[in-house]
Amino acid sequence: MLTTNLRWLYLGRALRSFGTAFLTVVFPLYLAVRGDSATEIGAILTGGTLLSAALTAGLGLAGDRFGRRPMLIGLGLAGVVGGLALAGTANVAVVVLASGLGGVGRGGGAGSGGSWGPFFPAEQPLLTASVTPERRTAAFGQIGFVGVLAAAAGSLVAWIPASLHSAGWSWVAAYQMVFLLGAAVSVVVVMVSLPLREPRVSRVLEHEPTRAAQASSARSSDASGAAEVADPRSPAGLSTRQLVGRLGLTNALNGLGFGFLGPLLTYWFHARYGVGPAELGVLYTVVNLVTALPYLGAARIARRLGAVRAVVLTRAIGTGFILVMAFMPTFGLAGAVFAVRMALNSLGLPARQSYTMGVADERRRGTVAALGGLPSMVTSSISPVVGGALMGVFLETPLVGAAVFMGANTIAYYMAFRHNPTPEEAERNRRASHERSDPERTWAPDPEEPS
Repeated sequence: MLTTNLRWLYLGRALRSFGTAFLTVVFPLYLAVRGDSATEIGAILTGGTLLSAALTAGLGLAGDRFGRRPMLIGLGLAGVVGGLALAGTANVAVVVLASGLGGVGRGGGAGSGGSWGPFFPAEQPLLTASVTPERRTAAFGQIGFVGVLAAAAGSLVAWIPASLHSAGWSWVAAYQMVFLLGAAVSVVVVMVSLPLREPRVSRVLEHEPTRAAQASSARSSDASGAAEVADPRSPAGLSTRQLVGRLGLTNALNGLGFGFLGPLLTYWFHARYGVGPAELGVLYTVVNLVTALPYLGAARIARRLGAVRAVVLTRAIGTGFILVMAFMPTFGLAGAVFAVRMALNSLGLPARQSYTMGVADERRRGTVAALGGLPSMVTSSISPVVGGALMGVFLETPLVGAAVFMGANTIAYYMAFRHNPTPEEAERNRRASHERSDPERTWAPDPEEPS
């Protein structure tokens, strides 16, 4: 079952990444050719992001109780409805609703491998349950690798509107044809989600305590036993409440940064260098290809540095490259810096996702993913409208805003999690400490560790 699950999860990620790649590129440009201003574009993106945040929270909580597979199927159906609506109407309210349902802005942008959006509180627990703890970071790297390659192919779809316009189509009609393609991709997403199977533990209700929690409750029933049952400790010693709180704080800062960079970036390239969908499609294809291989090296980096340090180091360097982009005189140079930044991001992203699943209580992984990531989606809905309004005064607002908040996120993440390694990392550290103190003692290799 585990091998089969991985196959379908990887295929589902590939399809979602393919669709979100071209939707992320063309949607802001579609709004621009409709005549919407930068402020209006930011407001529309904000509305779609808020809807996506609500879906993330609701489906994450529901997934832990009713199963993650039904959530993935439901999101695929929502993508079909959203794509059809975008292709069939120009009403602003419907466009906002349809963009949230249809996957616009999901996936984290170029080079992220489609690793964000309402589906991830369902996908990440399923992936974690399908591998051993020592293989978890590698599996997150592999699914990111698959997603990036699919996104590279999806970015080429951004050529379609220009080709159709050259053939006599109006710009609006050409973009709406791409939204129909997005709906078709979502149909296939539903089909590949049907064969998924879930381990029994994924369906344990959130209020049911583990044996350890029951024992703890029995020993301290007069003081705080009920709280321990309602809020069990994670494998890293954090309660679910503590883990969600720390993730919420760090992700809120990250969301503010991504909200400046992600949805407004294609518009910034267009406004700064005068490029259109064809040039941007090529850039995003190249970026996705460049960032593919680092995903496969993420497990090695995390194992050498530790998950938290790997995340912090790659984030810190990548944030510096965001600022460098603002000073590039040509589109080609800015695109090259952007590609390097995204390659660094792809080294740390699987470690960050794997770490969260590794320290979360297995019965509440969907809840942790949803509620821990919800502040990011909420705050990322604020930045586009603010950044869009300020771009008229200072064009580089998206890059500077992204660097400030992503830098703050890096510092906060290190402070929040530096003392809470995953169980397998803590065990490796314990072994290394014993080997240093007793160098003549030999340790048997862990049979689950990759050779």
